[in-house]
Amino acid sequence: MNASAAAAPRNGARWLTQALEAEGVETLFGYPGGTIMPFYDALVDSKLKHILVRHEQGAALAANGYARASGRVGVCVATSGPGASNLVTGIADAMLDSVPMVCLTGQVATHLMGTDAFQELDVFGLTLPIVKHSYIVRRVEDLPEVVRDAFRIAREGRPGPVLIDLPKDVQVADASHLPDHVPADVELPPAPSQLALAEALAAIAAAEKPVIYGGGGIGLAGATDVFREFVEATRIPTVLTLRGLGALPGGHPDYLGMLGMHGTRAANMAVQESDLLIVVGARFDDRATGKLAEFAPFARVIHLDADAYEISKLRTANIAVPGDVAAGLRALVSARSSCDSIAQESWRKRCRMLGDKHGFRYDAPGSDIYAPALLKRMTELAPDDAIVACDVGQHQMWVAQHCRFNHPRNHLTSGALGTMGFGLPAAMGAQFACPDRTVLLVSGDGSFMMNVQELVTIARCQLPVKIVLLDNSSLGMVRQWQELFFAKRYSEIDLSDNPDFAALAEVFGIRARRIDRRDQVEDALVDLLAQPGPALLHVAIDIRANVWPLVPPNTANSTMLDNNPADARPADADAEASERTEHAHAISA
Repeated sequence: MNASAAAAPRNGARWLTQALEAEGVETLFGYPGGTIMPFYDALVDSKLKHILVRHEQGAALAANGYARASGRVGVCVATSGPGASNLVTGIADAMLDSVPMVCLTGQVATHLMGTDAFQELDVFGLTLPIVKHSYIVRRVEDLPEVVRDAFRIAREGRPGPVLIDLPKDVQVADASHLPDHVPADVELPPAPSQLALAEALAAIAAAEKPVIYGGGGIGLAGATDVFREFVEATRIPTVLTLRGLGALPGGHPDYLGMLGMHGTRAANMAVQESDLLIVVGARFDDRATGKLAEFAPFARVIHLDADAYEISKLRTANIAVPGDVAAGLRALVSARSSCDSIAQESWRKRCRMLGDKHGFRYDAPGSDIYAPALLKRMTELAPDDAIVACDVGQHQMWVAQHCRFNHPRNHLTSGALGTMGFGLPAAMGAQFACPDRTVLLVSGDGSFMMNVQELVTIARCQLPVKIVLLDNSSLGMVRQWQELFFAKRYSEIDLSDNPDFAALAEVFGIRARRIDRRDQVEDALVDLLAQPGPALLHVAIDIRANVWPLVPPNTANSTMLDNNPADARPADADAEASERTEHAHAISA
């Protein structure tokens, strides 16, 4: 600390930096501006590590990724007006996926609020629908209670983002009289009802075709280990949602894969045939259930969730088990002896047969790179604890289908909001949270360009993020839907004028390589993972590649479109090249 800072009285901004340190914050992401400058002045003398991003959306999504990977509260900072509004997408993403964040925004001085002052924006009102709570700090004396409550609310119960709007005069006001910050205790969820647990055990014992349906609430509750104990004890066939991936290891014998729109055929068939769904930390999201009225039509429902409001919100639970998910699962582990009936053993064999029969194939013909096979090989070569972040689109579903994760925090994906541009800053945040682990980003050519500026941040900080960029020169998921459901009337999905992404990365100072043939994949992946610093692999793939299986919109999960990769392309190479060219011209037209 310099002499002038030591001599200066503690103002609101300095008190805030010390409070953040007391809350255990080590790293925060932001971009300075006029009304937040007192806070940035205080950062000079703090222990906090501030990461300068190149766009405020990058700050919010980096804090988001930091929190997802670590389980700690992510913190982002922006100035008033456009700085604050640029955080909104990252805040909304955190709200919809239950990610703990505290977002600090500058605001014009209190006497200017409501006067349409320069860069004044009602960020409190703007963010009300997308936060757990919002605060405007109107007096410096309010800071201790606001900061204490903000971090408690972000962590407690179902996690989520909290916004603190900081007028400039509050930041510069004398805070020497304020006490040192003491974090608030976090209230733990209540224990589940013994009566509900007894009913659940009886239902499990009586079921002939039970299925466990696990979601993102498993990881949020810190219940991954006991969830695995429950599956091991009962040997009940298990499906997971997009956000639940990693709750069971990918090769587990009772794991049938992801359910829903792009889930496995085995998972969807098992759920549709089941007579009991044991729902753990899932919310019957439309992408998981398909047509809700026809989802698991023969099944009774046991629903365990820390958020009581999710239970019976979309599907009535026959047995509701709100409260501590881990405690509920520990009680249900005793169901082991209830799951040894002849009927349940026959059901297990049926589900394993479905898994064997409908497993993914990786034998697509031709010399083009087959993205599912590349992604499967990527996670086979990567360390077991590697973190994989991804963007939104076809590649997101391929990651979910073909990559394996050993923990839910190792799969960073924008689930409920589906935020294109999420991946690069989220991977950046994850690498800061877990500096000793391998962080991989899988992105698409559409999503990548939405926050491409954060390559500068990665290069500046020499973050060893490894980027696999799948480039099909189109908005692939939109193109696939236009092909299947809009009579191939391709509209505004042509990205054939993409830059040379490898050359672009090298301009940013990041090592890069481009491949377009299957025989290049192994060497390229090994080389990518061996790089000591950041690196990018630009992968050119077929414009016509689709994600299979697919449940069409507003249909039951039993109605799945599929496509065998062996039949996905014409066998004749000349016909293949001709069709690819014609398709590209049709899109450009």
